[in-house]
Order: sequence, then structure tokens, then C-alpha cells
Amino acid sequence: MSIEMLLKKNVNDHVEKKNGLSYLSWAWAWAEALKADANATYKVEMFGDKCYMEINGTAMVWVTVTMFGKPMVCQLPVTDNFNRPITIEGVTTTNKYGKEVTTKLDSFNVNTAIMRCMTKALALHGLGLYIFAGEDLPEEGRSVVITPTQGAMDNIPPDEVQYLQELAMELIAMCEQGDPKLAWERLEGENLDAEQKIALWTLLPSKVRAALKKAKEF
Repeated sequence: MSIEMLLKKNVNDHVEKKNGLSYLSWAWAWAEALKADANATYKVEMFGDKCYMEINGTAMVWVTVTMFGKPMVCQLPVTDNFNRPITIEGVTTTNKYGKEVTTKLDSFNVNTAIMRCMTKALALHGLGLYIFAGEDLPEEGRSVVITPTQGAMDNIPPDEVQYLQELAMELIAMCEQGDPKLAWERLEGENLDAEQKIALWTLLPSKVRAALKKAKEF
């Protein structure tokens, strides 16, 4: 199975709705990944002895999924049932019954975020990508649109891919902490060539790309 086939695969029967959001079953998604590529792997990125990055008192998990020899890294905040970031100290809210409930960072919600992040990384390889785009159905009967950044990692050596992934993590963290100017200066200081810049761009969320572009103007 190719990336084109994954892009066209209808995953609607395996999507669950919760609080207005759509979630694709991670177990089913990983089974489909192994059918497409028996050598598929996923890796939870570590930050010291933690499987998450601390950002302003909240937590962000990172997962790299490698399929067809191509690694794709994704990040996801650890959130509560209402999709709100959970602080490490804990947040107290009042539920619909008027009872105060304190939600703290724990092994359960971190694990949930990791598996959702893995599913999101699979979407970067094409599986269920249309869900994240807000579409109801995958593209069918159409040719896949090739964008300037598609396949940007194909000719990048593995050691450079890891370097670009680590750089992307730093830039995202800086922007999340409210310092896109520092992130832009960090990026400029790396003196990347055109191919590396395009590859790095594919690893950054749209909000981070927008923040970097804005920081460049000032």
C-alpha cells in the first residue's frame, strides 16, 4: 500500500466523536499502518527522564512515526476531556453537577495524549488526514495533489532528519512560550540550505510557521 492509497482510505467507521471532536481509533490506525508497511515503527520522544516537554506549566508529547522509510514527527498537548491543556500542578473546575473536580497530569492522560499523537503522526503519512482537515470524506477518484513540501524529507540523510526534528521541537517550544522572535533568530543562526529549510517547514505546525513569518517582518 502506498501513501496515495492511505490518503484515499475511508476511515469514518473507526472515528469516535467526543465533545464535538473526532478521534480515530489508535489501535485500528496502527493495524492499518502495519498492513501498509510491515516495518512501520513509532517512537515516543523523551525529554530527560520524561516522555513530555514542559511548556509554561503544561505538557506536550512528541511522537515520531516512520513509514516507507520516512519519519514524520508530531506534537500534541496533554488535555482534559474538554480539550483544555492540563497543568502540571493541576486545575480545579466545576462539573455540570456543581461539584469541584481537580485534574492533574498523570500517567493516564499522558498515555492518552501519546496514542492520539501517534494517530496524528500517522495522518501525516496519509491515514485519516482528511479528518484533521475538517473534511467528511477522503479524496476518491482524484489524483493526489503534489505540494512543494510533499516528499521534502526524501533526500535528507537520517542524521539530518533527526537534527531537523530536534530543531523543530526547539522552535515550537519557543513560539509556545511566546517568543517567536527568538525562534526566528535561532532558525537564522542555523544557516540551513534551501532543501533543509523546506524539510524543516514540513515539521512545523501552521501557527508556528505564521509566527515565524511575522517575526521575520520585525
